[in-house]
Amino acid sequence: MPVQITILGLGQVGASFGLALAKIKDQVIRTGNDRDPGIARQAEKAGAVDKTVINLPNAVREADVVLLALPVDEIRETIEVIAQDLKPGSVLIDTSPAQSMVTQWAQDLLPGSDRYFVALTPSMNPAYLRETETGVASARADLFKNSLMLISSPQGIDESALTLASNLTEILGATALFTDPVEADGLIASSRLLPGLVSAALVNAVTGQPGWREARKMAGYAFATATEPALHPEERKALGQAALLNAENTLRMLDTMIAELGQLREEIAGQNTAAVQARLANAREARERWENQRLTANWEQKPEQPRMPTGGEVIGRLFGYKPKKDKEQKQ
Repeated sequence: MPVQITILGLGQVGASFGLALAKIKDQVIRTGNDRDPGIARQAEKAGAVDKTVINLPNAVREADVVLLALPVDEIRETIEVIAQDLKPGSVLIDTSPAQSMVTQWAQDLLPGSDRYFVALTPSMNPAYLRETETGVASARADLFKNSLMLISSPQGIDESALTLASNLTEILGATALFTDPVEADGLIASSRLLPGLVSAALVNAVTGQPGWREARKMAGYAFATATEPALHPEERKALGQAALLNAENTLRMLDTMIAELGQLREEIAGQNTAAVQARLANAREARERWENQRLTANWEQKPEQPRMPTGGEVIGRLFGYKPKKDKEQKQ
């Protein structure tokens, strides 16, 4: 019997999950839902889902797996709406950059102990690092190939739910890194949240100057590239929620950024040519080193390999999420 997977949110991330699952579409039923009916129709036309269901509770009621691919500011409300309609034994997977808080919401809102929650935050295939589109039109079946998936869950969860997450990661062509929500939030704050906040701060600092009226005519590649992240917040309406929900790590990274700028300012004010040149050279070399490693996935230390089940078809292993205690009760 096919596994029923419901994807809530059919933008780039959600539609890419659906497209990746198309390789085993004879063994899964992919149901989609999006607040924007036009996006839902576009995702279905692109083959990201087999069908779309407008009503949210109806979309998840028969699902074995529910994947949240939503803006951060829509997640809690969505879990509240669907919690009572998730069937026993189902697994709720969230892909947002706020693992600790969403994990807490899931613990508070999911009924009983027989609905399971896993946080799975993806990173992008290095082949698409320079692409800036984020909508359903930019969805790719290989969007997560050769990338890393941060996987965490509440303590005490049945290990078979984690097996499900690692199997899904394998299907996507990515590598799983098992962590805890707190550690994951630290990694996310430095790699995703800080660039967006710095980008927004740069825009506000520059466009708020009296000279911007003329400077805007000269702004080119450097300004466009550095400020691009400001165009793609992690939220739809309540901007900044990802940073607010991950405040401790975000503040730590902002303090680090402010300290770096302060040191650079002191060196420029003191006309310390050697120090300024060394700081910029270090940044250039570190940036080049990161990009080369990211594009080739050639890291000094390989991420921990996921605990993979042995033998069987891919979809057979996907069924491995079935809670052990449920199996034992049937024996």
